[in-house]
Amino acid sequence: MGIFKTRQNKKFNYVPRHYKGEGNPFEIKHKFDDHRKTIGKVGLKGTLENALDDYKNTPDQAANKRTLIIVGILIFIFLLIIGFDLSIFFPKG
Repeated sequence: MGIFKTRQNKKFNYVPRHYKGEGNPFEIKHKFDDHRKTIGKVGLKGTLENALDDYKNTPDQAANKRTLIIVGILIFIFLLIIGFDLSIFFPKG
């Protein structure tokens, strides 16, 4: 029993008696899991690298621009909340 080990959930491999299909019909799976690279146990570093690779190679550049604008606005609001001196960003005139 390690101090820093997280407890793993129990997994059951139940297959109904008269089910003739392939796989488990009770398996819970997201419908886009087959198309995403960030799914699976690859560790934090691997997940981050996969997410950044997805972000860089996405065909939708408008979504990337929108994400950057939203992140910029959130950072600006955070700086306002903590009382950062925002006058360094604006020219004196």
